[in-house]
Amino acid sequence: MNIIKPKKLTKGSSIRIIAPSGEIEKDKITQGKTYLETLGYKVSLGDNIFKADRYLAGSDEERIKDLEEAFADKDIDAIICARGGYGAIRIVNKINYEIIKNNPKIFCGYSDISALSAAIFKNTGLITYSGPMLQTDFQPASIEEFTLTNFFNVLSSEDITIKPKEDKIYKSGEAEGILWGGNLATLASLCGTDLLPNNDFILFTEDLNEPAYKIDRYFRQLLNSQAFKENLKGIILGEFLDCDNYEYLDELFYEIAKEMDIPVIGGYKISHAGQKLTIPIGASAKLDEKEIIIKL
Repeated sequence: MNIIKPKKLTKGSSIRIIAPSGEIEKDKITQGKTYLETLGYKVSLGDNIFKADRYLAGSDEERIKDLEEAFADKDIDAIICARGGYGAIRIVNKINYEIIKNNPKIFCGYSDISALSAAIFKNTGLITYSGPMLQTDFQPASIEEFTLTNFFNVLSSEDITIKPKEDKIYKSGEAEGILWGGNLATLASLCGTDLLPNNDFILFTEDLNEPAYKIDRYFRQLLNSQAFKENLKGIILGEFLDCDNYEYLDELFYEIAKEMDIPVIGGYKISHAGQKLTIPIGASAKLDEKEIIIKL
């Protein structure tokens, strides 16, 4: 696969906000837009961002239109998603990926957006970013300095070193490959598609409000894919917030580390919480128990 690296973000860059998944909250979008503008960026909104169709931010066609127009617009440097929720998996097979491939630029989001990031990378080779979104993370009253600093550092740097916030080693060792991952439940929904990686990769993942048995199920869905299992070289674990049994979760991660015989390292701020790392999906990386070294 030919890896495509988007241009770096600089002060004055133009950012387009789109909502490819769940219905948004208008006031928070307005506040987030204003906040980014105070930081020196030019910010515009997708034409259909305020639409609603059941639990979705407009119809599939409307959400695809905003996505494709954001990539096609030569004046736009970066695309930040408004929120996750649900809806990305509905459109991954309907997007014109030639538009994206011919107009590469920064694309960022997490949670349900993980499905779109996986689809864009697999169909175009474009590095995308698992990172903060407008409705949840760029609110003036609640912005986390950790999140903001890491976000702009990653989007403007060539080489990045990320360290865990705490030591949690399920199996030590070293691994090399592209970074690939996101929200675990969303990644599991990709099983049965052609969107799973087919080259050596390091998985990073997190989740929210999932009991231990479901997290076990999601991992097993992915590991039941022979190609996924063979190409998996290491696992980076973020936060699994509001899980019902962390003792079971620990046992599960030790079990996976032993079964796969690969490094499994936890303690990273990959999360649905306010503090979160920005991770480039598709970038080359080296992992050990102390850090991730990423080449962009």
